[in-house]
Formats: sequence, C-alpha cells, structure tokens
Amino acid sequence: MYKIKLTESYFPAQGGPEPAPMTIGDMLRQSTAHAPDQPALKELTYEGEIARSWTYAQLLADVERLSRALASRHDEGARVAVYANNVPEWILLELACGLAGVILVTVNPAYQKQELKYVLEQSRSEAIYYVADFRGNPMQEIADAVCDQISAIKHRILLTDHDALYAGEASGTLRNPGPHDAVQIQYTSGTTGFPKGALLHHHGLVRNGIDAMTRGGTQKGGTFIHNMPLFHTTGCAILVLGGLGTGCTMLLAPMFDPVVIARVIERERTQFILGVPTMLFALIDEVRRSGRDVSSTQRIMSGGAMVAPQLCRDAKEVFGTPVQIVYGQTETSPVLTQAWYEDTIEDLTQTIGQPVAHTEISIRDAQTNSVLPIGQQGEICARAYSVMLGYNDNPEATANTIDSEGWLHTGDLGQMDERGYVKITGRVKEMIIRGGENLFPVEIENALLEHDAIDEVAVVGVADEKWGEQVACFIRSGSDDPLSAAELRDFVRERLSPQKSPAYWIRITDWPLTGSGKIQKFKLREAFEADEYTMLD
Repeated sequence: MYKIKLTESYFPAQGGPEPAPMTIGDMLRQSTAHAPDQPALKELTYEGEIARSWTYAQLLADVERLSRALASRHDEGARVAVYANNVPEWILLELACGLAGVILVTVNPAYQKQELKYVLEQSRSEAIYYVADFRGNPMQEIADAVCDQISAIKHRILLTDHDALYAGEASGTLRNPGPHDAVQIQYTSGTTGFPKGALLHHHGLVRNGIDAMTRGGTQKGGTFIHNMPLFHTTGCAILVLGGLGTGCTMLLAPMFDPVVIARVIERERTQFILGVPTMLFALIDEVRRSGRDVSSTQRIMSGGAMVAPQLCRDAKEVFGTPVQIVYGQTETSPVLTQAWYEDTIEDLTQTIGQPVAHTEISIRDAQTNSVLPIGQQGEICARAYSVMLGYNDNPEATANTIDSEGWLHTGDLGQMDERGYVKITGRVKEMIIRGGENLFPVEIENALLEHDAIDEVAVVGVADEKWGEQVACFIRSGSDDPLSAAELRDFVRERLSPQKSPAYWIRITDWPLTGSGKIQKFKLREAFEADEYTMLD
C-alpha cells in the first residue's frame, strides 16, 4: 500500500514518474519482443478444451495482417462496431483497430434491434463485425435488419468469414497512430435514457490495464482464464490489454460456466481469476461440489459490486487467497482505485482501496466543488491519464462530467480516510449495477411506457446478496385489468436485453412525490426493503 497521511480528502498521484505513453501496437510489439514463442492467446471451447492458440509472435503477425486489411477499407479515424461474444477474432479486431488507427465501437452481444440501431447511429459506425448468433440471440439477423435501415453502414462482415475479414491485406499499409488518439467508443449511462459513448484513447486503456493487472499480482509467463464479456472495459482493457501488456497467457472462454472454469483451472493450473461477485460465488460452489484442485490460484480480483465478507472468507478457504476489489467506470478506462492483497479483511470488504498509480482522487462538495475534510461524504472525483477524451458528439455531457480543472465527476458518493482509502456511500446517479452490469432505469422505464396498461413507471435498484443489486419496477395503471409479472417480463424482453428485465414488480396507486411533483425513488427503495409492498405474481 502507499504510505501516506492525508489532511483532506485529496489523494495526490503516486507511483513515481509516469511511464512513457504507449499505443496498443507499442504494447503488443514490446511483449512480443520479450517472449515471441510464449503462448499469448488460447481459445477454449464451450466444454473447456483448447481449440486454436497463438504465440505472441503469431498473434502479432495476424494482428498486422488484419490491420492492413482494415486500412484498405477504412480511413484513419473511421468507426467500426463489433457485435460478438468472446471469440478470438474479437481480440484480433480490437488489436488490429489499434494498429490501423480505426476506432472500435463495442456492442453488447445481448442487444436487440432498438439498442443496436442507437449505438450504430450515435457512434457514426461505417461497418459492423459480428457473429451469427450467441445464446439464442440471432445476431446476424438482427444486425442485417438494422443495417438495412442505416445507409452509413458500408461493410457487414462475419468474424468467422476469414476471407472477408482479411480481404485487402495485400493493399493495406501499417499506420502509426499516437498514444492519445481515440481507439474505442464504449457506451455508458445517460440521464436521458440514452447511453453516452465514452471516447477512449490508447494510453489510457493500455496503461490502466497494465497497472491494474500489476497490482493484481499477475506475472510475466502467468496464465489466466478470461471469462468476462469483451465488450466491457474489464474484458477488453484490463484482461486483454493488461494481460498481454504484462506478458501473460490468456485462455479465452466463450462465456462464464463455473463447471467448465473449475475444470480448466485444475487442468491448466491457472494462477489468476477475475470475476464479479456472482461469478465467484458460483465458482466457489462448483469447486466445493466437484472437489476440483484449484490450488494453483494465486490471485482473485473482483469489481462491479462491493465484496461481501462471506465471499472473502469463502475465497480464502477454497482458493487460499482473498478477493481484491477494483473500482472505476468506463470513462476512466476503467480502474480508479484498487485494494492491496495485504489489506485487512475490513479494508477488503468495506472500502474500494487506494487510487491506482498516477491517479488523483478527491472527495468534493457537490455544490461548491471544494475538497472536503477527511471522512466527510461528497462526490468522488478523479484526474488521471486514463480519463476519456469526452463523450462522442456530446460536448454538453462532457462539460457536465469533466470540469475546467480536468476533474472527472464520477456521480458516486464516497468518503476518504487519512490513508487515502475510499468508501462508496451512495450514488449521485441512479444507475443500477447488477452482477457487474450497468443498467439504466430510464431505458427500462421508457420501454415499459409503451405498454398500453401502464400510465407511470419507476425503476430502482434494490440490494441483493447474490447480484449486488436487482431491478425493482413500480407501475401505476389506470386499467382495472390484472397485470402479471410474467406478462410484463415478456413485454420487456421483447424490447431489451434479458438482464434489464426487472426481478420484482409492484403495482401501486400513489407515488411518494417531491414538492415539485417528482417521484422520490429513494422512498420507493426504502419501502421495498422494509417489505411494505406486495409483489405481482
């Protein structure tokens, strides 16, 4: 840990001189030069068997091939979307975009037509790279239907069609983007119900991933399973860029399956695990059930929700190591604070650790923007190399998030102690974090307001031991007709991804309102947690 004694809620950047800025290409070539013959990427099947694999030298060669192909059909600065689950081609495309100066727009593979159309149009994407389907979602069918409506889309390429994917490699040239050039757009929360696209740069993503993995205890030559979604910064920045940047071998799982993951840990003797708490609880249960040997595990990292004391105890018992929490957001590439493995159980479970290297954190008064005394609650703000360039085509939202002194306002409420450890105390935003997935209430509310029988709706996050938070939906209907939870759930799932479907449905007649007539969501949450409502069947 950083040895420091603060007198106010401001943590100055630590970690010595900031390393020279790097691009994705710089990172990959550096790691390849260090260990060209070391395995870099191995593809796992759904059963956990090794399919294809790449050494660092082979990975760099294929990435440069794909980079030339991209350069032959996309101008520098063009935006291209990737709509796929965890397949090696996703990673190849991410790295190749970095070399080609092309901006990758990441898309959740659970997205339906309405969601995909918004992202493609808002990002100004000119191409989409996709897979045919995933977990029953007909992605090629969805993509084709959406792209038929968007004239700006020039290319639709199946990632499994290598002839189309690598077409033009002979005529393309390798480009030389700069470390502060934009390289990705990732979508995050929006108060209007529409997600905002965070424009992220090479240096922020590469350095943040390396720093997070380094504090996480990964070592050159180490092996880990990648079972996080690639469309998240956790998946494509921390694990891909950080994993390759620290010289590790990555085993890419197409999805999280605790039975398969436990089997692979035992067989491959992997040393590092990263997962949201729900994944870790499921993995612990599977290891206890199966008796798999997971003693090779040296480090476990988690984020997306606070680490429960029971999870730390269970992880220590089953894996022999506690859980280290990370905290951040898409706009900061993503990690801002991180625990240390030598931290006490209290610090591991009640705080989000100290700031990561080369990152300033302050707790500020929401009205005056002044730094608060130690221990007082305010908004968590950050200033660092990892902060986004801004929100895509949204200067107003950018100005509302990053102030004139370069401080990014996270929207989270917290406190800082004199050691610089930060504790989350609430959210300025209403965003719900369910199992590490960011859900936006207004988006769910807008979808439900399309239902003929619903007059008003309010969606809130409620505490849940397994998921961190669950979605609770309150509806008011002027109709005398009965409404069932199953009917409403089906209605939402026709319009939005499954994870956005509320777990709890409550029909009410009167809202708790402010003096200006706004619904007081915190009162709905309090009444729900006090069991004052009857759920719809």
